[in-house]
Amino acid sequence: MKRTHSRPSARPKSYVGKANRYARDVVAGRILACKWVRLSCQRHLDDLAKQKGKDYPYRFDAAKAEKVCQFLELLPHSKGEWARKGLKLQLEPWQCFKTAALFGWVRKRDGRRRFRKALILEPRKNAKSTWAAGVGLYMLTADGEHGAEVYSGATTERQAWEVFGPARLMAQKTPALQSAFGLSVNASNLHILGNGSKFEPVIGKPGDGSSPTCAIIDEYHEHDTDVQVDTMETGMGAREQPLLLIITTAGDNLAGPCFAAMEDAQKVLEGLVENDELFALIYTVDPDMDWTSDAALVMANPNLDVSVKGEFLRARQRDAINNPRKVGIFKTKHLNLWVQARDAYFNIQRWTESADPSLKIEDFAGQPCRIGVDLASTIDIAAVEITFQHGDGYARFGRYYLPEATIEHGENEHYRGWEKAGWLTQTDGDMIDYVTIRDDLIGLTKLYQVEEIAFDPHQAMMMMSELSQEGVPVVEVRPLVLNFSPAMKQMDGLIRSRKIVHNGDPVFTWMLSNVVAKPDAKDNVYPRKNRPENKIDGPVAHMMALARWMTTDEGAGKMNDFFASLVDAA
Repeated sequence: MKRTHSRPSARPKSYVGKANRYARDVVAGRILACKWVRLSCQRHLDDLAKQKGKDYPYRFDAAKAEKVCQFLELLPHSKGEWARKGLKLQLEPWQCFKTAALFGWVRKRDGRRRFRKALILEPRKNAKSTWAAGVGLYMLTADGEHGAEVYSGATTERQAWEVFGPARLMAQKTPALQSAFGLSVNASNLHILGNGSKFEPVIGKPGDGSSPTCAIIDEYHEHDTDVQVDTMETGMGAREQPLLLIITTAGDNLAGPCFAAMEDAQKVLEGLVENDELFALIYTVDPDMDWTSDAALVMANPNLDVSVKGEFLRARQRDAINNPRKVGIFKTKHLNLWVQARDAYFNIQRWTESADPSLKIEDFAGQPCRIGVDLASTIDIAAVEITFQHGDGYARFGRYYLPEATIEHGENEHYRGWEKAGWLTQTDGDMIDYVTIRDDLIGLTKLYQVEEIAFDPHQAMMMMSELSQEGVPVVEVRPLVLNFSPAMKQMDGLIRSRKIVHNGDPVFTWMLSNVVAKPDAKDNVYPRKNRPENKIDGPVAHMMALARWMTTDEGAGKMNDFFASLVDAA
């Protein structure tokens, strides 16, 4: 959004025209945008074509889209130079697109809104809170819902006011809005006495009996759990066309609900999962984009040189280029790239690019593999990594085990989600059931040609003995720099070259992002973590398996060829 004076005599704008033109320009490459924005625009254009079919359940109502856009441009800026000058909001083409798409699509059967949930990721300073504040005011006053309940939800009071505060100031500065709807502007809420509608900030869960028509969740990446979102969403059941609006930048918690929600949204945009009621728009940079380039700033920041100045972003970019400690913050806040540990050792972006959701371990039946096992403690996560040679690299699959008591701890919601999705195996009681892991390992030997199972002997001597008695080949890989440094370096090179294919396992991705390492005087590295809760068991087990592959003639040859190719490329 940018500054504008009121122009009452000007010809009416076609916001929908601007929205559709933006979508076409993005898809055609005339506007530089990342893959996810291109897919969102393509989805909109494809649906415009589909609506002509009688079996397609949705249609685009241009009048409803125009109404919301027009409402937003009647609101004043709430802070900064434009507010001081008394200027009103003006929607940029990309803002027309998200507004029109979100509010213009309706169900053919009853005319109610199609999208009940929206996930919008934008870098900082792209006016997402200002736009969301305007949407909240529209939902409070002009959406036609009697007794509307609009909430600005966050984990802290300060964050909850990031949306509610501008909305309150906008309403305060617009007497016509107050008069038209009987709107009262109070210290901590907006209220319409005539029908009991309200707009207020919420920290944590809304009160019992709340029935949101619109819930705006700001900076979702700061949420450790999805309790607030779930509570808002379940409270919307009695509403005819509610809206759960999640606006956020990227963050550094790959185990949190925001990262999971983004991955789900990406699957919808790619057509892998069907969810016609979710609107998703993700501004970031493509994997092959040089983050130090000016093009990266343009691609990730749709409001460049409007609400966020190019010179400001270029200054932050220069700081990051010159100071490695600032790279993570710059990528997260200004390019919308997810990072975990600020000094994470592995390239998570390259890792995610190697994911193949269609990959199944069953496809490798009868093939040779090496397995790494990290049993950790009896109350913590245990990891089993199965690694096959695949093409000129490797394919890996992980299995993870946790006791029921650990999964049920309040701070371990990410474990509960992964267990329900089938990524984790829950064992009964307060401690890991090593018998379950042992039996699973024996089962793997019947399906695959297990060359070796590598163990850290700590916590594993009994299991190693039992497996050995069953004829299973076991080998010790002690937690020494000598054993792990070569494997860790090889793993880093393989990831950067996308030579470890995997099925998108979110548990391993999270653990991988937790691995940190600092070379010693001899340039050796060893996997470590910054905090106890940042588990790295899966990557450790994978390094153990890689270490064993590297001891074989074939594995050593592949490693030499691989590193030689890197030298040639350099």
